[in-house]
Parts: sequence; structure tokens; C-alpha cells
Amino acid sequence: MRNVINILDLSVEEIEELIAVADDIIANPQKYQDACQHKILATLFFEPSTRTRLSFESAMLSLGGNVLGFSEAASSSAAKGESVADTIAVCSGYADIIAMRHPKEGAPLVASAHSSVPIINAGDGGHYHPTQTLTDLLTIRHEIGRFDNLTVGLCGDLKFGRTVHSLIGAMSRYAGVKFVLISPEELKLPSFVKQEYIKNKDIEYVQTNSLEEVMGDLDILYMTRVQKERFFNEEDYLRLKDSFILTEDKMKLARADMRVLHPLPRVNEIATAVDNDPRAAYFRQANYGKFIRMALILKLLEVSV
Repeated sequence: MRNVINILDLSVEEIEELIAVADDIIANPQKYQDACQHKILATLFFEPSTRTRLSFESAMLSLGGNVLGFSEAASSSAAKGESVADTIAVCSGYADIIAMRHPKEGAPLVASAHSSVPIINAGDGGHYHPTQTLTDLLTIRHEIGRFDNLTVGLCGDLKFGRTVHSLIGAMSRYAGVKFVLISPEELKLPSFVKQEYIKNKDIEYVQTNSLEEVMGDLDILYMTRVQKERFFNEEDYLRLKDSFILTEDKMKLARADMRVLHPLPRVNEIATAVDNDPRAAYFRQANYGKFIRMALILKLLEVSV
């Protein structure tokens, strides 16, 4: 039985296999419509989500399976004080696979020790978000065509941004990748992420607080929102929330083949006028999430089509 807690739980070869399956699903959806008939996905979301939860549910329903679960801790027995371990021990008896989001780092890893079915980490605090990274990789493959020799700019909340941490871990395995880390001082990439995925691998990187200075160097600009829910006081959030806003004027500094990604939700860090730019890939990116999650569900349930 396999769990996916961190993107690095999947080898580069396995990611290629998942992308190939996702591409086949996109091309031949009817071939997969009954692949998970009589299988049940439990979506246990102890933290609010729109895209990730609905993407998982749409993925399982599109495979002919069923879905049960809850969308916030308040509607589960966690509100009564039940532990994650107990919730998982019970729910794994009701489902064939579990997608779990939790505000506490490490909770899905704890869950995996108490589950009799595969666990997919759908986001744990500021740690990891592996299926968002799979979505990002599928998007990069479709939009740019390769993973090697790319300059990847990551902008906004690099401290708490679990999508950023997961993407850096994934991209650090490809040759010729360079990272440009764009953030205010208070939201810089954590030292443990930088050490493990960048410095230990001698990967070239730049840290800056100016988006304009580096726009012309980027193949990918990965925008993130400043996350109010990760701050301990509102004053710090209000001071930093508008640190970087991508506008049409800033897009004029970028190359014609650059792509803008964003894990969403967007607040105001990308002006809506940018949506019409063909380089804005974030809504296409959200759609790709369903197909790569379908591929991952098939893999973990060991269903072949």
C-alpha cells in the first residue's frame, strides 16, 4: 500500500508515468469513466478548500467512483476533540482511499500510520501539497514542454507557502534548473527548504525583493497569495499582503514564452487584467489538477485501464 505525503514519495519515473496517464485521460475520457466503479474516496478536509477538494471529488466521480467526507473540521468529530489517528482509523474502514487536508504540519504522516487504505496529503499546514505539485508539473509540461533548464521564479509567500516548498523539491531533481526567490524579508523561503533542495544540490538561485528586476529572466513565474490564515497577528498580514502585485505593465517586462502559474485562490496579487494574457496559465493549471489526481487515484488503488 502506497501513501503520498510528500512529492518526493514519487520518483521522477513515476511522475512521468502519472503525466502519461493524465494525458491519456484528457485524450480518452470515456476509457476511464468506469475505472473506479464501486470504489470510495473519502475527502477529510480539516481546513477549508475549494479547488483541491472539488478537484479530488470530480476526479473520483469521473472515474465512476463515489465520494464521502467533510469540508471543515467543525463538521467532523474533531470539533469534539477526536484525534486524527482515531478519525483515520474509523474512516479508513469506510473508504478505499483518503485525501486529507489538515492545518497542522505532519498530520497526514500521522494519519498514514493509522490507516488501512492509501492516504494522499491534500495539504498540511506550511509543509507540503504534493498533488498541487503534480498539477504544476503537468501544467509546465503542457505549457513549456520540458522540466530541465528552466528558470523558475517563485513570488510572494515563500515562508508558509506549502505549494512553493513542494514545487522546489520536485523541480530540484531536474538538470539545469535555477530558482529566483522573490519575497519580502519576512516571508523568505525557510532555511530548511533552501538547504535541503537548493544548497545541498548546488542549484543556482537568486533572492530578491524586486519582481521587476527579474521578470525578463524567467521561464515560469509562480505567484502565491500572502496567506492570512498563517499569520499570528493581523497587523503583519495587512503590512505584507500587497507586497507583490502582478500587473499588465509588469507583464510587458516578461518574455513572450514565459508562463504565469498560481495555485489559487487569488486575492489581489494578480490583476484581473492579466487573465487575458495568453501567458497567464493559472486557470488552465486548475483544470489540469483533476486529470493528474485521476491518474494518482488509479495508481494508488492499483487500477489498470
